[in-house]
Amino acid sequence: MILGARGRIRYAQTGSCQCFCDSLIAHGLKSFMNQGLPMTAIPQVAVLVDTSRSYGRDIVRGIRRYVAEQGPWSLYLEPRDLRSSFPEWLKNWPGDGILARTIDPALLKELKATKLPVIEMRTTTLKHPFPFVGMDNHIIGRRVAQHFLDRGFRRFACYLDNSERFFQLRCASYRQTLSEQGHECSVFETTAASGPTQRWDEHQKKLADWLSSLQKPCAVFASNDQLGFWILDAARRASISVPEQIAVIGAENDKTLCDTAWPPLSSVQLRGQNVGHTAAKLLHTWMQTQQQPTGETLLPPGDIIVRQSSDIVAVEDERIAKALHFIRHQAITGIGVDDVARSVALSRSALERRMKTLIGRSPGEEIIRIRFSHVERLLAQTDLTLEAIAERTGFQHMQYMAEAFRKRAGITPGEYRRQNRV
Repeated sequence: MILGARGRIRYAQTGSCQCFCDSLIAHGLKSFMNQGLPMTAIPQVAVLVDTSRSYGRDIVRGIRRYVAEQGPWSLYLEPRDLRSSFPEWLKNWPGDGILARTIDPALLKELKATKLPVIEMRTTTLKHPFPFVGMDNHIIGRRVAQHFLDRGFRRFACYLDNSERFFQLRCASYRQTLSEQGHECSVFETTAASGPTQRWDEHQKKLADWLSSLQKPCAVFASNDQLGFWILDAARRASISVPEQIAVIGAENDKTLCDTAWPPLSSVQLRGQNVGHTAAKLLHTWMQTQQQPTGETLLPPGDIIVRQSSDIVAVEDERIAKALHFIRHQAITGIGVDDVARSVALSRSALERRMKTLIGRSPGEEIIRIRFSHVERLLAQTDLTLEAIAERTGFQHMQYMAEAFRKRAGITPGEYRRQNRV
């Protein structure tokens, strides 16, 4: 069931979205009955968000979380993909607001015609008058570039879907970050968000030829997971080993694509729940005050979820590659530089010198960097106390970890958790 305009109960499609609606309605009705408020006071909100991908479903979860905290709302919600049309009955709907992800000019026209408050969560290509909430795509490209650099890569490539500005921004910041470090980047472009413009086999042959032309080992950033999926297929066709010859990272962390790819695809996690929660909050303020918010709200992405397609350290010095692998897997156990040196049968001085030359960091600096990356992940993804996080990341004293974190990040662990909550 779906609670429709003016509190009337409507029956709608069943599917994965149904559980979202049932939970929201149950919470909302209980809260309203407890408050003794009339049903007609419930804000009526339509959610026109694609639920065919993980990111869209996460946005709906974020909206759900906001309604659970601040509701109740009456929501119209149905299973959708990006190409779904504007629901006809909404044209004369006496509702209060709309949360949307728009790809189609026709849908945009219908949204404008409603004269209702609308928060947009997708389009940056179509011109529209609505406030926008989405990811900061500059950070996505920069984070992938830095991840590859930290893994020791010195050759780089990018597969760009040129159909959307946010894909372009991801690749532009990736290339700029590499350029600032003195590295060039080969680019392969496609112009279709929904599929290759050529026949599938022709497209994959061209992609495989490009991958074969790259000097190896090479780090490849795909501007979205669909492109990353195609890269891994093309690599198999060309007998290119992944991640040994090319390491691949996508963006959006769509679990269906990432887990179905072979090998499984690493990807930047987009924080869809934060987008949905923030958009719902903006819409609520707009509906209450009748004052439209202005500008864009850009939120930081989550971590890179490392899977087999990029789980490698690209250093041609075999012993240093082993040292980096050892540090990556053992840093949080409390190891020191001497432990690393023993693991690769090098003197401490030789290890220090060779690591500084190859990756620009000493073994001690790399150990600390890995430990703090785990601290950041646990702050963002768990409710563990600082004492528990310190224990799990190789720090003997919570106070030392917290103070060192503040000096590195410029904010306290608590502030970092609030800003980066997944």
